[in-house]
Amino acid sequence: MAEQIHKRLIEEEMKESYIDYSMSVIVGRALPDVRDGLKPVHRRVLYTMKELGLLHNKPFKKSANVVGTCMAKFHPHGDVAIYDTLVRMAQNFSLRYPLVDGQGNWGSQDGDFAAAQRYTEARMTKLAEEMMLDIEKETVNFVPNYDGSLEEPVVLPSKVPLLLINGSSGIAVGMATNIPPHNLKEIAKGVTKTIEDPEVSAAELMDIVKGPDFPTGGIISSTVGLRAAYSKGRGKILVKARINKETKKEKEILVVTEIPYMVNKSSLLVEIAELVKSGIVQDVSDIMDESDRKGMRIVIEIKKSGNSEIVLNQLLKHTQLQTTFGIIMLALHNSQPVVMGLKDMLSHFVKHREEVIKRRTQFDLDKSLERSHILQGMIIALEDVDNIVKTIKESNDVDLASENLIKRFNLSDKQAKAILEMKLQKLTSLETEKIREEQNELLKLIEELKSILDSRQKILDIIKNDMKELSEKYGDERRTEIIEGEEEIEDEDLIPKETVVVTATHSGYVKRLPIETYRIQKRGGTGVKGTEIKKEDTVEHLFVTGTHDHVLCFSNSGRLYWLKAYQIPEASRYAKGKAIVNLFSLEKGEGITAFIPVKEFDPDKYLIIATKNGIVKKTSLEAYSNPRKGGIIGITLHENDSLVNVLLTSGFDELIIASKKGNAVRFNEKDVRGVGRSASGVRGIRLEKNDEVVGMEKITESKTLLTITENGYGKRTEISDYRLIRRGGKGVINIKTSERNGNVVCIKAVNEDDEVMTISEKGIIIRMPVKDISCIGRNTQGVRIMRLKEGDRVTTVEKVVEEEF
Repeated sequence: MAEQIHKRLIEEEMKESYIDYSMSVIVGRALPDVRDGLKPVHRRVLYTMKELGLLHNKPFKKSANVVGTCMAKFHPHGDVAIYDTLVRMAQNFSLRYPLVDGQGNWGSQDGDFAAAQRYTEARMTKLAEEMMLDIEKETVNFVPNYDGSLEEPVVLPSKVPLLLINGSSGIAVGMATNIPPHNLKEIAKGVTKTIEDPEVSAAELMDIVKGPDFPTGGIISSTVGLRAAYSKGRGKILVKARINKETKKEKEILVVTEIPYMVNKSSLLVEIAELVKSGIVQDVSDIMDESDRKGMRIVIEIKKSGNSEIVLNQLLKHTQLQTTFGIIMLALHNSQPVVMGLKDMLSHFVKHREEVIKRRTQFDLDKSLERSHILQGMIIALEDVDNIVKTIKESNDVDLASENLIKRFNLSDKQAKAILEMKLQKLTSLETEKIREEQNELLKLIEELKSILDSRQKILDIIKNDMKELSEKYGDERRTEIIEGEEEIEDEDLIPKETVVVTATHSGYVKRLPIETYRIQKRGGTGVKGTEIKKEDTVEHLFVTGTHDHVLCFSNSGRLYWLKAYQIPEASRYAKGKAIVNLFSLEKGEGITAFIPVKEFDPDKYLIIATKNGIVKKTSLEAYSNPRKGGIIGITLHENDSLVNVLLTSGFDELIIASKKGNAVRFNEKDVRGVGRSASGVRGIRLEKNDEVVGMEKITESKTLLTITENGYGKRTEISDYRLIRRGGKGVINIKTSERNGNVVCIKAVNEDDEVMTISEKGIIIRMPVKDISCIGRNTQGVRIMRLKEGDRVTTVEKVVEEEF
């Protein structure tokens, strides 16, 4: 016993054993062969059905018969694995082109299991028979089965490019395959194109093979990953459900008629219901499954106040109505796992078919030559039948008769044996003529078979004809639609396009609210509570924008930060919002002082920046379109200066810049030369001691200039009252900054039908029409705009502009 023990390192033993196990799984279970597109279990099940004679035009037989026979003869594993394979090959929602014709309950897209194998019946489909065609003609190699009692095919002759039309999925040791199904007509044309042009590229093949064609339909969007998969063997595609919008009892409904491949419908419905319940998917009032034998129909009812487009995007984002299909085109080639592109798979199939046709032709040629040889002997006998009969009669036994025939008539052993076995009815003139005709036909066939073997082009032509025949017999139209250019649903697609109000406080809290939050009031009203703030905090900024607009955020230090309006958290009127430091990477002591809503970065537009010390700077808007996470330089500021306001201009606008002591300068934008993003700018207004800039506005003669002071007074003044001068002067009196008025807080260029919002230090907001504010001269004090409580003062004024967002 001791002589049979071999000492070795456990690391080596484990390594070799693991490699052996891995290759066994890779080759013997998990991966399909690139030639016939089948894994061993699929191949064995189909071969078993052929052996049992379960052809498409024969009676059904119990599935248990197929499973038991396959397990006993070829597949020594559990019957569950064999039956699951049989079931999948019968499901028209699992395979694009089913290989098994099933009778009974074979499961459903709801995830229902098939009935037990003792209840269901099966036979091969006509397409599956094409896989077996010519297998008896030694077209493929056979190997002993698991116990050596029988032989099974290594691969099927497979007239059908099954790997691509039905796809395959499997997980091996350290690798996986996930090949999507395709349309037979397209793949057949792809095979033909590969034969006609061996140097064809993946891009050219994509003009023919548009993409996967799933049995469950659906829509493929974003084909970038598809191009990668077809060229390199790996890629990702987005597959989404087919969803139509309809109206039912004055309500919008979303109707799902097709869902992505391999998605369980019941699980999908549960998933949607849970998301609606949790509030992740909003504005859904009901979900109904109206599917029947005619097809799938999932109805999602939208609330009257809901937006069907937003609900649709939410569903696509958060449910399996949109899935990512990861393509891994991995298959066995020469018993080795290889990741292949589309062209490689088509080429390997063509080579396999070449080999099969060569072997089939050689088999037919050998049989034809053998038969022709026999017929030639029979013809010799018929031409001299009397002497043949005489020779046979003179012989004592069969063996001697055979020897005499061979010697006297120069025949072979096979020919002599055929003559001895020939019936007397063959001697009739009619039968003799049939033998001669058969010989002539065989001679023609032999010549044709030889010409095929001598010409590769003829073999390739046969393959092309086979593809044409398959396409005509079994091909159908695409079920899966392919849409170019669509990408994955982003967060922005889930946000409704609406007008919102954004507020920001002095201590750095920001939020957005729907514009409907604020009701219109007459001037002199007390307003509504707009934001909840700390006692020592003040609201400094308020502006109106669209949720999908860009918001350029300029800090007091001259840096620019960029975000979309919907990224600003929505909150109630009474919430203080979210700290700006959580939205941007602000430096110590830095705060946002100006917000510019922008739809797009037009290179023909400019940003005019004004600083506290009266500096203005003009830069192209396009220069601010690519900010970094940490912000970019918006303007280089001098010592003790800070950014006050930023305006979006056309390059030809007129501007007014005003100070807190009541002065204003009107100048043309052309007076300010355009400079780079990080430049400092030039003087816009000459300030007196202790004065500073409070605002800058674009103006036209049709507008009036609204000026509001900190004590809640204000007025409108005609633009014509401000003479146009060059930038850099002291300007003219804009409003009297008396003790009653206090210092100027803000200026706004307004139209008669505009509305404004005025916000106080303690968070009180009033919204009113501009026409309710008196239009009077420059050198006046104005009228009361907002009645303030003791200790409160106006901090911000914002114009409400009704636009289409």
